[in-house]
Amino acid sequence: MIDPIVSSLKIASSGLSAQSTRLRVVSENIANANTTGDVAGADPYQRKTITFAAELDRLSGADLVKVSDVGRDQSPFIVEHDPGNPAANADGYVKMPNVNMLVEMADMREANRSYEANLQVVKQAREIINMTIDLLRS
Repeated sequence: MIDPIVSSLKIASSGLSAQSTRLRVVSENIANANTTGDVAGADPYQRKTITFAAELDRLSGADLVKVSDVGRDQSPFIVEHDPGNPAANADGYVKMPNVNMLVEMADMREANRSYEANLQVVKQAREIINMTIDLLRS
């Protein structure tokens, strides 16, 4: 059995990694919120989604988090009338990405808070380890 403090560090580090990936996916979605296709009628950028899964760490017996899939949002594209756009079809309509900025901003905020919470666990565990080392020295 591994030390509970070391185990909490492993769990928190897996959370940090997962939330980093989540922030990357959200940033890609935000950056491509207005990216249309290159030619008339082409599909635009399709919003990415992320799925997490629990993964058992056999050494510690703890459930770690991992990214199980980065998929594509299957919701329909937004259609706008913009005849001057190179991606416009014969009727002047352009398919726009299925990215909702409010959803992305909320997801970014949640990922940021989760990242900070995991970082706080790492800081606390480190502080406990340092206190233990100081106690053993004296």
